[in-house]
Amino acid sequence: MDDIKYNPTHQPEHSRTNYDDQLDYGTPASLSNKQVTLTIDDREISVPEGTSIMRASIMAGINVPKLCATDSLEPFGSCRLCVVEIEGRRGYPASCTTPVAEGIKVHTQTAKLADIRRGTMELYISDHPLDCLTCATNGDCELQDNAPQLRLQPPYFRRLTHVRVPHRGCLPPFAHPSIERIDA
Repeated sequence: MDDIKYNPTHQPEHSRTNYDDQLDYGTPASLSNKQVTLTIDDREISVPEGTSIMRASIMAGINVPKLCATDSLEPFGSCRLCVVEIEGRRGYPASCTTPVAEGIKVHTQTAKLADIRRGTMELYISDHPLDCLTCATNGDCELQDNAPQLRLQPPYFRRLTHVRVPHRGCLPPFAHPSIERIDA
């Protein structure tokens, strides 16, 4: 990773010339020696050929929402939160499965992308169990992290942060704390 070069005329705030072990770049690193230059959100960046748009974005200090991507696995693009716009191309490809190409212009934050991501998150949250307070990943959950980034408003985000505790009667010991007893 020491061979990654950035445009010296524009150094992003979080640019890195060495691999940061604490940061998950979303996809594995490319081992190519050939460099490709592209523009992501008006930032010019050069990365090894074969690098995903997601990884290039994170290397440039640009956050792309993700749920299923990690640099320890090959990308498969199932969550659809990391979609981007590429000038001159149709559709909204997943940035984790789309490799960079010479001269492309990528947009990671547009109104249309925000709508797509918000709709996708609403679908995830609508089927998400209400056990955040007792979940082992509470506080270290990408679903929780992405909800406010995507400006989800109650009732969607409330489902991830506030769990109703029963207030009447006794529940059996096997009952989940998110179950609220309703007396008829």
